Amino acid sequence: MDNKENGSMDTKNPVENGQLPDPAHWVVSDVVNYFKAVGFDEQACAFQDQEIDGKSLLLMTRNDVLTGLSIKLGPALKMYEYHVKPLQTQHLKKNTW
Repeated sequence: MDNKENGSMDTKNPVENGQLPDPAHWVVSDVVNYFKAVGFDEQACAFQDQEIDGKSLLLMTRNDVLTGLSIKLGPALKMYEYHVKPLQTQHLKKNTW
């Protein structure tokens, strides 16, 4: 994702060196665009409504995603396990050196 003038990322090319850029730098629209890009169009608006930016996304717990966003359980589980948790893990690995 390339930085735009407003500080958001360009989701047309979301991968850098085989990995996504650090979500800690994402604005709310980047989070929304990420979830839309991975097939969660309907659920992405919940992140917009709750103003979840990248830093907030990295702090979210499983319970936050399952209950705090008012998303149906099935999609919420998939979003957390296959997207939120891996993004958090990737962030931690990049920032522990």
